[in-house]
Amino acid sequence: MWERHLLNCAAVAERIPEGAKVLDVGSGAGLPGLVLAIARPDLTVTLIEPLARRTSFLIEAVQDLGLAKMVRVFRGRADEAATGATGAGPLSGDIVTSRAVAPLDRLAAWCLPLTGRGGRLLALKGASAGEEIAEHAETVRRLGGGEPVVHQCGIGVIDPPTTVVEIVRERVVGPRPAAKRSREGRRGGRPRSR
Repeated sequence: MWERHLLNCAAVAERIPEGAKVLDVGSGAGLPGLVLAIARPDLTVTLIEPLARRTSFLIEAVQDLGLAKMVRVFRGRADEAATGATGAGPLSGDIVTSRAVAPLDRLAAWCLPLTGRGGRLLALKGASAGEEIAEHAETVRRLGGGEPVVHQCGIGVIDPPTTVVEIVRERVVGPRPAAKRSREGRRGGRPRSR
């Protein structure tokens, strides 16, 4: 558990500049966000998690670990955090992290709006990172991201090293207009086949 989860998460710290504001999407049990906050007290970390049970755990963990001055817990989805839909105001950071949350195309759609131009998404991925990049690179570009780059973090510290896909937000892309629904409730007005 130590290497597989905790050190795996701590290794990504080498990709984060000093004093950065980090948003961790889909924090779950606090990986990698809590680990980064412990390893890097210079960071300000917001843990973004939609499930009440998990946010309750995260709030308790933040208190018990004495991290309340540098770690905030936000209950909601990434898209709600980006738009301020929960009434808390929009969140934005220098770095957005995620671990075992979703494929790269969905991560880019959820995470890139949480950072400004030049901000970065650091997605902790497994051995199939290259395949995900090949499959989703065009979608990432359409969403305003640059070319995804794979980094190996923690070389010489953990084996195997942590695989991180980094995407720099090169441009801000506005929200896409919602598709109109027809009377039948389907997109594009196509009737349902019966």
